[in-house]
Formats: sequence, C-alpha cells, structure tokens
Amino acid sequence: MNSKLYVGNMSFKTSEADLRDAFGKFGAVTDVYIANDRETGRPRGFAFVTFATEEEAKAAAEKMNGVDLDGRQLTVNEAKPKTEMGGAGGPGGRTYGSPNRSAGAFQARGNSRY
Repeated sequence: MNSKLYVGNMSFKTSEADLRDAFGKFGAVTDVYIANDRETGRPRGFAFVTFATEEEAKAAAEKMNGVDLDGRQLTVNEAKPKTEMGGAGGPGGRTYGSPNRSAGAFQARGNSRY
C-alpha cells in the first residue's frame, strides 16, 4: 500500500481543512488535493489525501471508510496510479474508430475537405 488515499463520495462543501482535521487523527497529513472541474471550478466530489507513512494511510483508510463527513458517507481506499486506472479506451476514456487519430491524420491519408 502507498501513503496516498482516494477519498470519494465527498460533499461539495467539504474543504481541505475539513479533510485535514478528519484524517489528521491517524497521522501526519502531508498533502490534500480536492479535484475541481476544469470548466466550472466546482468540486468534483473526490480528493486525495497523502500521509507521511504507509502505516498511517492504512489506519486512516480502515477507520474512515464509510464514516459520515458533511452528510455523506466517505469511500476511502488506496489511490491507484493513473496508468492502472486506464487511459484511452479504459473506463471513462475516449475511443475512436480510426486507428490513426493524430493531428493532421485526416489530410495525411489523402483526404481533403477543401
């Protein structure tokens, strides 16, 4: 297990300070990242909390999973690296019919709109 935790099903009003307070009971919290929507800037309902050690992270995951924070039951588990979550073609990723979708590929294949 690594020292970074995924925290899901968060209330949109939960702040970084709220997470630091709740998770700080289990050890030294070194970083808190709340994911925000790129276009609206509003929270997306999940965050990542990083601890100083793996042991602290494991204890926090076991104790905080299912706990009510700001009216929502948190889902807490080990954060997985992006490569394991799937890239293009994986869950939530985009798939395209053509194998060559790089910039300019349409014209490079001899097709033209003009």
